[in-house]
Parts: sequence; structure tokens; C-alpha cells
Amino acid sequence: MKYSLLFILLFSFVATHLLSQELIELADNTFKVKGFEEAQFYFGFAQGDKLIFSFEEINGKEISELEIVEMPSATKFMDYKTKKVESKNFNVNKTGIYKFHFKNNSIFARVCRMKIQRIASPLYKNFNSSVYWRTVQDTIFANNPKQYLIKSDTVAQTIIDKVIKVSAASPLDKNADKELVEFVLPKATISWSYFLGVGSESQKAFAKTKSSFLNTAASVASKIPGYGTMAALAMYGINTFQYIQGEENVKYAFITDYKNAMFFKSGKEYAKLVQGNVISDASQMKEPLSGKIYLGLQNDNLFESIEVKLNVTVIVLNQKWRVIPAEIINVKSRTEPYLKN
Repeated sequence: MKYSLLFILLFSFVATHLLSQELIELADNTFKVKGFEEAQFYFGFAQGDKLIFSFEEINGKEISELEIVEMPSATKFMDYKTKKVESKNFNVNKTGIYKFHFKNNSIFARVCRMKIQRIASPLYKNFNSSVYWRTVQDTIFANNPKQYLIKSDTVAQTIIDKVIKVSAASPLDKNADKELVEFVLPKATISWSYFLGVGSESQKAFAKTKSSFLNTAASVASKIPGYGTMAALAMYGINTFQYIQGEENVKYAFITDYKNAMFFKSGKEYAKLVQGNVISDASQMKEPLSGKIYLGLQNDNLFESIEVKLNVTVIVLNQKWRVIPAEIINVKSRTEPYLKN
């Protein structure tokens, strides 16, 4: 009697539970998947549902690939080269959209029958399993800073303008006939020029050429601050200095590092950039354009010292830039499925 009562109570509970659930048919249809094509169907399920899926290829052929996906990308079931699937059950843990995907890699079409059902509790009896589509736009904002030149000035600067005394060699100091001059090229130097001349005649010639150039049309028309004969030489390679006659000469060499400058000073072999043995010389320099430069001067007169006029003029390009953040907007459209519940 006790067992009979227990059985009756258990049966009543199960019956009540089953009656409280409803079997809803979502799809029972036949469709064709053409050769080398795919087909997909979308249905919505509520949390707590049970999904029941059945499939059959009508002619007993294989479908290459069958997949059930909980959107967006969670595969719940997958099978390959299958002919039939009978009442496959899935518990739905959260409300969402399920995709039923069929792929045919054969040249011949496949005729398929699919049946999809859901078992829902009374709470979700009126759940709408239809899937709708909408177009959404993804907007991407990114900073792409750009530089804009807001000001540019070209300036001529004289960084050395002096007379240097170079002694004759001495029995007590065999390197007394060497002098070393150093200078630093300013930041943003684009070219530079130098003038070397021995004796008073060179100094007079330099002053005369500089003065006469200031009255030329080229100098008057120029808007470059400090523009003159040395600036014209530095910028354009225009040499307006005339040949100077004299009895004395100087050996010179431009050197680009301290180690070789010391080699020059001590009378050892050294690496040089430009060298010469002149009464006077003037030239444009396109390199180097930065750092410290050394000028070695040597007097080969065994008895008399010499005076060397030296002028170095640089052309500096001062530019002022402004960084402006530029926003790039990239808009992409896509379609996505959604439920109306």
C-alpha cells in the first residue's frame, strides 16, 4: 500500500510537470542545398527551453557538414557526411539565437528535411522564436596626428670671423707651426661656407668684397637675415672672392673628430675632410651639417709667423611645426539577427 501511494504521487508529479510544459514546433520543412552551396536557418530559444532537432536527407545521400551554433559562435553540435539525425536534444541555458547551418560540398544537390521543436515552461509559452534582421553601423574613431608647418625662416649666421696667428716651427717645439680651431655647427644647418686668407692683403680683400656685395641687387633683394657674400657662397655656391696674390701661404685641413684633430696637432697621420695649401680659399660646404668641426692650420714658413683670416658662415633653416590630432572615422555597415521579445 505504501509503495502504491508513492508511485501514485510520483506519477502525479511527473504528469503535472509534463503538462506544465508545451511542445512547440518551430520548423518541419523540406529544403534543397545546391551543389557547392550552403543553407542556414535561424530560430530563437528562451532560457530553460529544450531544443529538439531532427534531420534527414530524403534520398539517403550525405550532407557534407551540419552544424548548430549558439550565436554568435558557440558550436553546440557538428557532424560531417551525415544522412540522418534523430531527435537530438539540447538544454538552452540562456535566451538567444541558434543558427542551423548546412553545407554541401558535392556537385549534386541535396534534398533535406529538418524538424525543430522547443519544449518550454508556461513562463515562456508565448516566446517569439522568429528571428529578425537589422542593419547596424560600426563607427571607429582613431587619432592620426599630423604635423603642419606653420613657420619657416632661413637665417645666415657668422659663427667665426677672426684672424688667427700661426707661429713658425721652433727647435724647442716642432709642432709650434700648427694651430687648431674648433667650432660647432648650429642645429638645423643646411649648408655652410668658409674663407681662408693669409696676410693683410687677404684681410683687405675680404672686407672689400663683403662691402661691395652688400650693394648688389642680389643682396638688396634678399629677405634672408644676415645675407651677404659668405651667405651667397654657403647657399648657392656663388664665389665672389677674387684671387689674391701674396708671398705667404697656409696649409689647412677640416677634421671631423677629436682623435684625428689631436693626430694633426702632434704631427701624426690623420683623416681629414677637406685640405689645401693656399694663399686664400673660399668654398661652399654641404657636409657635415652637424656636430663639432676642427680646422687645422699649419705654417710652413721656417722663420716667420703668419696671420690667417678665417670666416665661417652657416645657413640655418628654422622651422616651427604644430601637431594637430586628426580624427579618422571609419564606418562599416553589417546586418545582425535579433529577437523582439
